[in-house]
Amino acid sequence: MTTNTSTTTTTATIEADGLVKRYGSTPAVDGVTLSAGRGIIGLLGPNGAGKTTLLRMVATVLAPDAGRLRMLGLDPADPAQRTDIRRQLGYLPQSPGLYPGFTPFDLVDYVAVLKEHTDRDWRHEESRRVLESVGLADVMHRKIRKLSGGMKQRVALAAAMVGSPQLLVLDEPANGLDPDQRLRLRSLKTESSTVLMSTHNISEVGALCQSVYVMFDGRIRFAGTPAELAGLAAGQVWEDASQDPRAIRSWITATGAYRHLGEPPSGAQVVDPTLDDGYLLLARREQS
Repeated sequence: MTTNTSTTTTTATIEADGLVKRYGSTPAVDGVTLSAGRGIIGLLGPNGAGKTTLLRMVATVLAPDAGRLRMLGLDPADPAQRTDIRRQLGYLPQSPGLYPGFTPFDLVDYVAVLKEHTDRDWRHEESRRVLESVGLADVMHRKIRKLSGGMKQRVALAAAMVGSPQLLVLDEPANGLDPDQRLRLRSLKTESSTVLMSTHNISEVGALCQSVYVMFDGRIRFAGTPAELAGLAAGQVWEDASQDPRAIRSWITATGAYRHLGEPPSGAQVVDPTLDDGYLLLARREQS
């Protein structure tokens, strides 16, 4: 198990030291320390692990109860610096609230106004740019209430991308997207220097992220690259024609073979681990 490990190779965009956030007497985030620099950073963990609470603190929506947090070299506890952070930050919450009577164009333009972009021509050009980048050029002037759930999610993503923020915080950005739209998300180019993204889809981490953190019970239990997370299961994955009761986890694959996780028996056909294998083994250790 790896804890409190920095994955940063350049100046950190996000620095957290001992972050704590409680709801009543229950800690949702319990002493999180991390340092994240440029690139796309994935945040994995089960429901209730504290991912959304951590992202809300990074997005300056919540203030920590204890610990130290800095983004872009600034302290969000200071009102003036918090405002400066928000000028450089884009945030997609897990359940974005959209004004149903607005069009996507109206909404994105409104977000640009809130971010203090006063040049009307620039705002309109930027609104078109981000809406086109998420595939909504044809519906940008249709009322949001008439859009599908996946389209609404892409409207919220476009709003987060206004002005090419230096820090982009995305909480489950693929929610409501169909398979084609999920693939579009993978190819979406962002000019943001740092993207912090939570997801339940481990394959998205492998496809998008240069580094990954894994949370359990409000704490960071792994920090490293996707390859390093997969490597946690090296030598502990094997396949067989039948299910082995000695495995700690086993499942049937698309080929009809059983894939097993645990200590392989003598003579077992050991196979290369995947990101899913590494995550499942880490989760099993945490449960133990």
